[in-house]
Amino acid sequence: MARVPYADENSDPEIRALAERIRAERGGRMLNLYRMLLNSPPVAAGWLSLLTAIRQMCELRSDYRELSILRVAVVNGAQYEYRAHVPFALKEGVTEAQVAALDDWRGSALFSDAQRAVLAYTDAMTREVHVPEVVFDALRPHFSPRQIVELTATIAAYNLVSRFLEALAVDPEAAHAQVRPLPR
Repeated sequence: MARVPYADENSDPEIRALAERIRAERGGRMLNLYRMLLNSPPVAAGWLSLLTAIRQMCELRSDYRELSILRVAVVNGAQYEYRAHVPFALKEGVTEAQVAALDDWRGSALFSDAQRAVLAYTDAMTREVHVPEVVFDALRPHFSPRQIVELTATIAAYNLVSRFLEALAVDPEAAHAQVRPLPR
């Protein structure tokens, strides 16, 4: 159960307008994440802009984006984030076997060199913050400077997402109940 009540999107005109924008940019849905964020309209608006840019406006291939998001969720134990993004990952070409192998990706032969570079970078950013040169250098053959910046922003943003969701115990959507739980 969420630690803070979800905002009433009809409580005032500012929140109502922002809720309409969220629905327009998120396929008509109002996820519990955004219901929670609506408690602070300025934070919700900034969050929406950042995550819309990352998910819909970047050159970084979507399978790399989703692999990094799922790995952030696994490392952080963020069930909501994991269950929400498994369907996106599968839609973007990540295989069921790769999703299942994310907990021990280093020991799996299912990932390409570029995917391994993404996962190592995700682990370093999420666990250590300071990325070793060898990990960063492994990205260079596969990604342009713009794509590296977009990958970095994706990993950073989804660490924000998982920490927000877990700290406030945001309830997962019923639609994600069928998605397998985090590996562990």
